[in-house]
Amino acid sequence: MKLNLSASGITFTRHTSKNQTPFERLFEIFKELITHTSGDFDEAIDWLRELDKEYGITNSAYTIDDFIEDLLNRAYIQPKGDGTGNSEGMSLTAKTEKLLREHALKQIFGRLKKAGSGNHKIIRNGQGADDAGEFKSYQFGDPLEKISLTESLRKAQIRTAGDDFTLHNDDLVVEDSYYNTQMSTVLMIDISHSMILYGEDRITPAKKVAMALAEFIITQYPKDTLDILVFGNDAWPIALKDIPYLQVGPYHTNTVAGLSLAMDLLRRRKNSNKQIFMVTDGKPSCLKNADGSYYKNSMGLDGHIVDKCYNMARQARKLHIPITTFMIAQDLYLKEFIRNFTEANKGKAFFTGLKGLGGMIFEDYEKNRKKRLR
Repeated sequence: MKLNLSASGITFTRHTSKNQTPFERLFEIFKELITHTSGDFDEAIDWLRELDKEYGITNSAYTIDDFIEDLLNRAYIQPKGDGTGNSEGMSLTAKTEKLLREHALKQIFGRLKKAGSGNHKIIRNGQGADDAGEFKSYQFGDPLEKISLTESLRKAQIRTAGDDFTLHNDDLVVEDSYYNTQMSTVLMIDISHSMILYGEDRITPAKKVAMALAEFIITQYPKDTLDILVFGNDAWPIALKDIPYLQVGPYHTNTVAGLSLAMDLLRRRKNSNKQIFMVTDGKPSCLKNADGSYYKNSMGLDGHIVDKCYNMARQARKLHIPITTFMIAQDLYLKEFIRNFTEANKGKAFFTGLKGLGGMIFEDYEKNRKKRLR
């Protein structure tokens, strides 16, 4: 049974785990809703109440109000304050923002594990990592082949000394590795109005990818760097904590501004391995003039704007910065533009729907790291 919230493009499938508490069951749904509503707590709770009416998620023993109280008690939300002791509504805490990143990572990385080899071939395998000769506790996302069976069994034996032997997840350890290169990545996200046109929510999957990629790099490649920027009429960087609140605006698509900012951010990085990932669904339709005004043209592909994009692609190529474009629209003339853009940069392009977006970005990130480890 599915509930289609057509106005927002959200689809939920009813599923209940036997081992989940009422709070855990509601919290799983809440994490999805709070991402779709760009961190708007009141709107997310309104949707949760609607779902409760439809599916009877709660009962008299545990209500939505009980759930809200638990969110407060567990420090997942906090009252909005104005500095005078007054508050209006609730806001998310840093604890919840991190949980949303972990949730997105598990969704995307979990699907990758199940999918096996993924969407594209790796032409040449790199060595990957140098073993440091040390061990660390297994964490979600660590390669299974890195689990040290001997050390894990030894840890379990110490824990169960005098009792029946058991092996728990906490006993698993992996061989710690360090990577002999570092990667600096800029993720560009299109927030033009087309990202929510035609009843399709394209911005939420993009946000999930950003949160998941950030959490992945933090936990797996802490020496790597990730900058995230958004581009509409202009382009600006956003902080990690701001990703869940990202919204589409009444913007055109200034791809040139986004690429210019991305290269500026990468110039500040000292390591030599740099790349740009660009997630977009629309054609470039805007430029900013020297006097601060905007040149806009939404009708087809404007030759003046397109040429500026090609120039930026060639400039990035001279700086040895490959651009990988993830095009989530299927228009033939836009595909042709992206092919020409990619040729100018000698980068890569993937024409994908929303479903495969996260997996393709993760696979390409790993592939690019391996290339630079040869």
